[in-house]
Amino acid sequence: MTQDSRIYVAGHRGLAGSAIWRELGRQGFKGLIGRTHAELNLLDGTAVDQFFAREKPEYVFVAAAKVGGILANDSRPAEFLYENLQIQNHLIHGAYRSGVKKLLFLGSSCIYPKLAPQPLKEEYLLSGPLEATNQWYAVAKIAGIKMCHAYHRQYGCEFISAMPTNLYGPNDNYDLNNSHVLPALIRKFHEGKVAKAPTVTCWGTGAAFREFLYVDDLARACVFLMQNYSPNSASGLINVGYGSDISIKQLAEKLRQIVGFPGEIVWDTSKPNGTPRKLLDNSRILALGWAPQIDLERGLRLTYEDFLKEFPSQTKV
Repeated sequence: MTQDSRIYVAGHRGLAGSAIWRELGRQGFKGLIGRTHAELNLLDGTAVDQFFAREKPEYVFVAAAKVGGILANDSRPAEFLYENLQIQNHLIHGAYRSGVKKLLFLGSSCIYPKLAPQPLKEEYLLSGPLEATNQWYAVAKIAGIKMCHAYHRQYGCEFISAMPTNLYGPNDNYDLNNSHVLPALIRKFHEGKVAKAPTVTCWGTGAAFREFLYVDDLARACVFLMQNYSPNSASGLINVGYGSDISIKQLAEKLRQIVGFPGEIVWDTSKPNGTPRKLLDNSRILALGWAPQIDLERGLRLTYEDFLKEFPSQTKV
């Protein structure tokens, strides 16, 4: 990529996409292309084809997706499967038809089997059953990875796939009905503090382990991979992780302290824990020269600051 390359970030207002957009701008790339849902419905294949023909992007970051936590995935499986398949099919095929030089598809660590050995290596893909609660989203993402690989194999397209671990940071989704665990905990503890509630209830037992990567680190990785990583005969798939994980119980305690909620945490053990552990093996990307820069403690504090900016009307205690 050059400073004047035409670069399309699909999903540029989402958590990952907005971070990629910021990083590209920080590095001086000027030809950025972004479209809101109102401007371009990615579920409309004809509209996507017309967009590619008109704008002629040279590089594409596919950060657009229908995303959500355990509750959203488990309660709306058809939506998560259908919409994600449609979005990525239109973008990947459209990029091929319009002659895009290189495309990076963002997947998810949930593509790996529920009980795969830890840490999760790229070659563990399709080696066992998926976690039941988010299998629909995972299947769609696996299809996107395989689609990028297929277009590379059949047409020689420079299409690669990056698998990030759990992301958090600025512009996250704090809706309790469809957010992921970390932003949901931030909101619960903050609302508990404002309401002076004696307890806050969290899902599961807290025993599951998760790895968290600050989204600005992911953005740096995506731009780095676009410039330094090419598809190979295996799959063009590469993990992007933080390198260590933490139990949900430990995470909740850290966030309780950062938010300043003085009450107790109650665990609703009738709710699912999800996959017991998801720690990525990121040795491949580390060997290429990338490494995360934001540690978890700093990242959590920055994310809470973002929450307070997003919901100023709810910040008075």
